[in-house]
Order: sequence, then structure tokens, then C-alpha cells
Amino acid sequence: ISNEIMERDSNVRWDDIAGLDHAKKSVTEMVIWPLLRPDIFRGCRSPGKGLLLFGPPGTGKTTIGKAIAGELKATFFSSSLTSKWIGEGEKLVRALFGVASCRTPAVIFIDEVDSLLSQEIRGEHESSRRIKAQFLIEMEGIGSGNEQLLLIGKPGTDRWTVEFDKNVLGATNRPQELDEAARHRFSKRLYIPL
Repeated sequence: ISNEIMERDSNVRWDDIAGLDHAKKSVTEMVIWPLLRPDIFRGCRSPGKGLLLFGPPGTGKTTIGKAIAGELKATFFSSSLTSKWIGEGEKLVRALFGVASCRTPAVIFIDEVDSLLSQEIRGEHESSRRIKAQFLIEMEGIGSGNEQLLLIGKPGTDRWTVEFDKNVLGATNRPQELDEAARHRFSKRLYIPL
């Protein structure tokens, strides 16, 4: 996993992305600020477990994912999580989340997430269902306990530091094809136009 899909230091920043001002502002408000200032984003304002970027091909969804990692100084994981070997897909999912936990802070970016988490169809292969189930289980575990966000206050000061574990981003051209459980996990959604 670490050799195939991990970028330790994403050097992409918001200033490197031309245009897409609305998307950059929205992502900053939905993802970056809540992770940097969890003292403000609590209760009903708490961030979701995942962000789904959707829109036509070539609009910069992957670059936005890299910029999020760059702005947060996080390790960027990009994967499609597919394997030609039966049973390997679930292992890849567990390994991805396991390595991300060891390389925190981390942004996990799943491109073409609809191919991984599509609606269940008749005749779907058992291994596809198992991969989907494992991914949803791993994603559900984000934010339980102190896993996703941990606010650390410095006694006697107004200074706060934040440590977070993992944040999952997905990108797709066809959000309508996502499984209902997957749509629930990606609680934030953002359209990226041409």
C-alpha cells in the first residue's frame, strides 16, 4: 500500500488550482476548518465522515483531494481498491485504512468511487459485495471514539492543536449509481463543474 498509493507530502495547495473558487471555498468550510478548529465545529456543526466530489471528468476532483491533503499537511492515499484476485480486495481495504492509521494525519481519496460502492445489482459477484461491505465498515469506524478528531487544549491558554486520524474523500462522475449506505457515509457532497 505505502509503495503503490501513498504520497507522503502532497505539495498541491489551493493557490496551485486556477478557478474553482466556489469549490475551494466550500471544501475549506466543509473539511479544512472543521479539522483545524474542532472547538468551533461541535454538535450539529461537526464534520461528516466523508466528502463526495462529483462532476464531469477532468474538472479537478483529484487535484482538489491532493490540495486538501496539502493544506492539512496530511499523507495522501489515492486508490481504486480493485484487485484481480478473489479475496484480495477486502485485504486491500483493511490494509489501506491500517496504513493510513499509521501515517496520520491522512486523506484517503477513492477515485471513481461508484465502481467500488455501486448499488447492488442482481448477479453482483460475491467478492464485490465483500469489498463494499469491508469499505463501509472501515469508513463507519472513522470518528468513533477519538479516532477522527482529537482536540487538545493547552491548559491556561486559548491555544488549541488538533490531531485527526483519517478523512475519506470520494470522486465520481455518476453519484446516482452509489449504494444508499455509501451515500449515507459521504455525508458532505460537492458538485465540481466544468
